[in-house]
Amino acid sequence: MNGDFWVLFAMLIYFIVVLTIGFVYAKRSNSSASEYFLGGRKVGPWLTALSAEASDMSGYLLMGLPGVAYFTGASDAGWTAIGLAIGTYLNWRFVAKRLRMYSVVAGDAITLPGFYSKRFHDDKNIIATIAALIILVFFCVYVGSCFVTCGKLFNTLFGLDYATMMVLGAIIVFLYTLVGGYLSVVATDFVQGCLMFFALAVVLIGSITAAGGIDNTVAFLQSIPGFLSGTQIAVPVLDDAGAQMTENDMPVFGDAAEYGLLSIVSMMAWGLGYFGMPQVLVRFMGIRTAQEVTQSRRIAVVWVFISLFCAICIGLVGRALVPVEFGTQSAAENIFIVLSQMLLPSFVCGVVVSGILAASMSSSSSYLLITGSSVAENIFRGVLKRDATDRQVMIVARITLIVVFLLGILIAADENSSIFMVVSYAWAGLGASFGPLTLCALYWRRTNMQGAIAGMVVGTATVLIWHNFIKPLGGVFGIYELLPAFLLALAAIIVVSKLTPPPSEAVMYEFDHYMDHENDEDALQFSAERAAQRLGQME
Repeated sequence: MNGDFWVLFAMLIYFIVVLTIGFVYAKRSNSSASEYFLGGRKVGPWLTALSAEASDMSGYLLMGLPGVAYFTGASDAGWTAIGLAIGTYLNWRFVAKRLRMYSVVAGDAITLPGFYSKRFHDDKNIIATIAALIILVFFCVYVGSCFVTCGKLFNTLFGLDYATMMVLGAIIVFLYTLVGGYLSVVATDFVQGCLMFFALAVVLIGSITAAGGIDNTVAFLQSIPGFLSGTQIAVPVLDDAGAQMTENDMPVFGDAAEYGLLSIVSMMAWGLGYFGMPQVLVRFMGIRTAQEVTQSRRIAVVWVFISLFCAICIGLVGRALVPVEFGTQSAAENIFIVLSQMLLPSFVCGVVVSGILAASMSSSSSYLLITGSSVAENIFRGVLKRDATDRQVMIVARITLIVVFLLGILIAADENSSIFMVVSYAWAGLGASFGPLTLCALYWRRTNMQGAIAGMVVGTATVLIWHNFIKPLGGVFGIYELLPAFLLALAAIIVVSKLTPPPSEAVMYEFDHYMDHENDEDALQFSAERAAQRLGQME
């Protein structure tokens, strides 16, 4: 009981810190919609980098990914991590700076749906409305996965009721997002990113030490067929209840299954999702200057590479330390928590497992804020009430937060949910809906409004149909739905854009010159002049 007290005490300190940050930024964040949704584009490179990655690496970094590695070995988790690491670098390298500059030139857009509409001069906000609805659907799923993380954490640590603890964690996230807006989310993400990094490093080092060193650990894991192979996958033998069988206090595995090129491509396709992740793309839009993107990219890439490596290794080493602790992949997602309890003093354990809360809270707060901003700015002010004040927009945003918060709780009600699987579904939906459109909007001047709409609709529909009806067929159809959906969405943008009239001269002119304005004042002046010219032409 004394140990539980110190764990709880450390976590309580963490809660106080993040809630304090939310209230500290409340006054500034509520001064305008731009401040609330994007921090007034004044966020530095360190906060931008760690905020982007902490919000992206939700509960699956500390629970989902180690759980996959523990249950079936290195292949699934390893190739997924490689895809994510490559996708992170490519996104920062080819999207970040261009999106930061174009979002200012395109009418100073402060949300991703708003950028899409302003990029194509969609005065009726059709694109923004569709994009906002897609965000609403998939971010409810994403938020639910984060709440699952909270419930599993407290249930595993203290044996407390899953549902109660899941709701409590959800309420804490909701409160500081509701009060503080973008700046509070970014600031807490920075703290949480540092904590996640520290937690992964401490648990990995402690696990390797407890297992008797690297040589002993590797020797044990090599005795499991296919466990450390990149071209094979371990196959746990399951009983009638779906749990892994044991024999003489050791897990039972069958012969290793082949892990072919199709499976590797399928897992690496996770990297494609980055081009369409609103929680990452909005960080690009909010960085202080386009020139700081390079520094931010270096910080982000180093953080991601090391964090992913540690997460996978924790799952692998965990199998050597507690080989029969977990019978299912869903249960195995608790390996990080169990190792923390085993290896660390109570207070340090509390600090480390707060890293799980950090991962969950940083992600869910971003999802809540982006969903609220998309609905309020792009549907309410963009379509329903074009003369809405900033105060009215923020009220609608907060109402949306409440709705998503409640839907997320409903989705998280099943304590047997796999965090990895829930995240993979939402990741595919957002990546396929927005990834091809983001790339075409930034790099292909011939992209038009009709093509943009077609790409979003085809990407979303393909993910839903493939995941629910085609993927269960297995074989070649068992590939991760993001890959076919991304390719079909890209094809839809190209084909529909080619078959319909080209964009207006004004859209083409903005595209040709948006990279000429690295200074925000020049970009805003350029945007204002172009808007005045369009207004004059309309009159």
